[in-house]
Amino acid sequence: MEGNGLLQVVSRLTLDETVKRLELELTQRGLQVFARVDHSAEAAKVGLKMRPTKLLIFGSPKGGTPVMVAAPSVAIDLPLKALIAEDENGKVWVSYNSPEYLQQRHGIPQELVKNIAGVGAVVAKAVE
Repeated sequence: MEGNGLLQVVSRLTLDETVKRLELELTQRGLQVFARVDHSAEAAKVGLKMRPTKLLIFGSPKGGTPVMVAAPSVAIDLPLKALIAEDENGKVWVSYNSPEYLQQRHGIPQELVKNIAGVGAVVAKAVE
């Protein structure tokens, strides 16, 4: 983990395949995808170029709400997010906030970290 709390995993799949697999893994685990943001498509709409970049916003009110009740400032980082982006070499990366970073940043009680800690396993399964 870098000092900024960002974890990054390389995907062997294309960007769109990675997004599709990640959405499938999330829903199969009972998590809700709240939003999909296609940053590169939005940039193109205003005449700007950007490498393929998409953001998934996901979570579970059942798991996230107790965390936000205990540490209200974490609501700025919840629901959880995964950034799927293609670099200048065509490699696809999935980036997300480390649960430990979020715990330190917002003072989440140790017993509630498990509520947000599953993202790494979901990402790993999606990019395998």
